[in-house]
Amino acid sequence: MEQIAKPKKYLNVYTEASPNPASLKFVINYMLTPENESFDFPSREAAEKSPLAAELFDTFPFVERVFIMNNFITVTKKEGYDWLEIARDVKLHIQNYLEQEKPIFSVELLQENNNLQATENDSEIVKQIKKILEEYVRPAVETDGGAIHFRSFEETTGKVVLTLKGSCSGCPSSMITLKSGIENLLKRMIPQVQEVVAESM
Repeated sequence: MEQIAKPKKYLNVYTEASPNPASLKFVINYMLTPENESFDFPSREAAEKSPLAAELFDTFPFVERVFIMNNFITVTKKEGYDWLEIARDVKLHIQNYLEQEKPIFSVELLQENNNLQATENDSEIVKQIKKILEEYVRPAVETDGGAIHFRSFEETTGKVVLTLKGSCSGCPSSMITLKSGIENLLKRMIPQVQEVVAESM
């Protein structure tokens, strides 16, 4: 399987909290992915095309999920572990991995497209939904260490289905944000939208 590695650069890794107490962001001082493309690995099996994510699963028994986007890696831990005790080890491991210029993704995985970009097959309403999600929702969700993907819009019911990734997946506050924030925003700007629901990966 063809893989690509990042060029050697000055490397700095620091941590940021996320709204999900089980997730912690590890921020790097350069981009790891094409802009606005996200890669979510909810299991070891799902991480086959990301050597970095696979190694995190294999090295640390507490890793439950790995999410990589832009210049950060969000790691979600299993219950029973304290970030105060394990964060430093994960940080040093990520720093060492990147300093060795090991591949982050396979080339095949990087060929995925940005899900929020409108396509020719999208209806006008779907294009509007994607535009709002891209401009108003995505930046805030990224700040929290997650991502949001558009799944579908049912014209008969007015239901929008989204997928939550990274720290947003399983986060207690994400459902509140979904209903009080995203749903209200879409309903206000697009009258055809009646409901917004989320599917976690």
